[in-house]
Amino acid sequence: MIAPAMGRKAARKSLTHFDEKGSAHMVDVGAKPSTHRVAVASGRIEMQPATFRMVAAGRAKKGDVLGVARIAAIQGAKRTSDLVPLCHPLALTSVSIDFALDAAATAVDCTARVETFGRTGVEMEALAAVQIGLLTIYDMCKAVDRGMVMGDVRLLEKRGGKSGDWVAAPVSR
Repeated sequence: MIAPAMGRKAARKSLTHFDEKGSAHMVDVGAKPSTHRVAVASGRIEMQPATFRMVAAGRAKKGDVLGVARIAAIQGAKRTSDLVPLCHPLALTSVSIDFALDAAATAVDCTARVETFGRTGVEMEALAAVQIGLLTIYDMCKAVDRGMVMGDVRLLEKRGGKSGDWVAAPVSR
């Protein structure tokens, strides 16, 4: 939703994926210098206690849930431009995926850190990695728990590029 104080014309000027006529286009990054780019994103999937115990113990019927989800998340980062139409295909230099088990909430937190040396950032790749990792956990556990809830997916930080560094404000649970 566009903020009330910002008109549609002003919003269009600030959105880089639209040209002066309002048509969607892929941003030209050809003249931008290559710099080290880093993005970190996170998200969470909540599940029933029995499902959580199964994931934590590594005894799901389909195998090592978090191991498979880690590989899927890495693949998701690598394939982001195939899924998000205006994303540039990037040569990623590093993708790391971490899972943290929250027993009190019977939830799994996923954090993705993505890096490249290029002309555009890797925020979308980090966010896609988290989403695909969480979706894979859901897929592998849905036979025993269709009520799992994915959420809290957000960018935590980005480094590099013309707009500089950015770090999200902390969120309390």
